[in-house]
Amino acid sequence: MSEPAALHAVPRHPHAWAVCALVLHLAVALAWWRLGWQWGLGLLMALHLAFVWGTLRPGSRLFGPVRCRFPTAQREVWLTIDDGPSAETPAILDLLDRHGARATFFLVGERAQARPDLVHAIATRGHGIGNHSQTHPQARFWALGPRAMRREILDCQRALAALTGTPPRWFRAVVGHANPFVHAPLREAGLSRLAWSARGYDAVESDPARITAAIARDLAPGAIVLLHEAAPHGRSVEIIAAVLGELDRAGYRAVVPEG
Repeated sequence: MSEPAALHAVPRHPHAWAVCALVLHLAVALAWWRLGWQWGLGLLMALHLAFVWGTLRPGSRLFGPVRCRFPTAQREVWLTIDDGPSAETPAILDLLDRHGARATFFLVGERAQARPDLVHAIATRGHGIGNHSQTHPQARFWALGPRAMRREILDCQRALAALTGTPPRWFRAVVGHANPFVHAPLREAGLSRLAWSARGYDAVESDPARITAAIARDLAPGAIVLLHEAAPHGRSVEIIAAVLGELDRAGYRAVVPEG
């Protein structure tokens, strides 16, 4: 019987997409020549749409590995909280303590450097810390070139390692968008990409009941739950409290998996 796939999967061949892209474009060129421009143009558009889909879909494995769930037979979920640290972090930490819950905080490097005390508090209270880019360029992360992408990922990795003494092992792409240039710096830093399987769009939706109901529909053993802190609507703490209450009601524990 084969061994189960490792939870933490660093990209092994981060440039394989380029070879595949070259081969596929040559195939399109051949089809254009042999079958005519209508077929060639259609195939070219389909190929490029596939690349866009692979970039914008958070769970896409087109360019490299990504984890959307974790293996468990228990009623356990993995809470992940993006975009901190922030002024809301202490209240969120208190909420997690009251519910006996653990979470992984995906931190923005420059925000962590501005609030090192909160980074230390997250770590000392038993939670995980992940890499969420250095500056969180939300509108253009999907379109960053290789040099800019490398800076975003590796600068954050260095910043968080300097603050905690331990380099993060997990990376969360900004808005979940991971273009072909993400996986080379992930390999360089020993990072594995984490997406999610349950979300309530709490970065933009402000109603705790609606968000909790959306997350509850996708709860299952091994679900990865996406949450945010310091959302513009100002209700992130209230939303996280509601989600923790729902987990308690449904009999789920929030854990940080090992491996």
